[in-house]
Amino acid sequence: MEHTGIYSNHLLSCLYRKKANICLESATQIKKSLGNLRGKNDKVDSVRIAAYAYKNREELRLWEPRRDEVQQLAHLSSTRSRLIKAKKMLKTPLKEYGSFVKDSVAKRNTDMCSNALKGIEASLEKVEKSIFAIISADANLKRLFSLVTSVCGIGKVTAVHMLITTNEFKDINNAKSYACYAGLAPYLEESGIFKGKGRVSHMANKKIKTLLHLAALVAIQYNPELKLYYERKVNIEKKNKMSVINAVRNKLVLRVFACVNQNRKYEKNYLSLVA
Repeated sequence: MEHTGIYSNHLLSCLYRKKANICLESATQIKKSLGNLRGKNDKVDSVRIAAYAYKNREELRLWEPRRDEVQQLAHLSSTRSRLIKAKKMLKTPLKEYGSFVKDSVAKRNTDMCSNALKGIEASLEKVEKSIFAIISADANLKRLFSLVTSVCGIGKVTAVHMLITTNEFKDINNAKSYACYAGLAPYLEESGIFKGKGRVSHMANKKIKTLLHLAALVAIQYNPELKLYYERKVNIEKKNKMSVINAVRNKLVLRVFACVNQNRKYEKNYLSLVA
């Protein structure tokens, strides 16, 4: 099947209940694997998907649904993002009005939106309580959440998104794959004598990339080791600031996956045992 977001959820659930073998692939993956294509309609697309499935039958992985708890977290996280967006849409113009209109007009606009903003704040509080109630009630989610948040810089929101995007670290269970998924891994583009610089790909989950960027900025401020690393790279080695921040994001991902795979919290002053 071609992944069509929420539109394929009903068919997926029906097929899974019938114990069908399902492979879910992104449209981009299918399209790029078939070379130069011309023309498009539903009948042609179905033939192309069948050809892709037959050609890659040895590598395809069967789809399995996420647990109900993870599904609920995903829905609540999406609701939280929409509420935050609605809050920004109301608050940002109100701040801008203050600089261009009379104080009385700005105050009137603020008063008219105050109830709506209070309602959004109350809804946000309910959503966040529901998210952490689900995590606290489930033993595995609670364990993973505590491991992820033990890494300095990784906050609660980032940890929840990592739990959702990795499907409790089942679908993605190594740091390199997640760095690629989040758009943190640099790729070289070389051809003959042309030697290009390593650049990150735009094909990434931009939401988790943004959260990891904010996590890296926090880690640079409050983690002494990463702070020294950042200052050395920027001030002494004269590296580009964004490339250094990207390196810090990669370090955070490596630490998170190390904690999860070893099932222990991050230790700030780790001492390796030498036999």
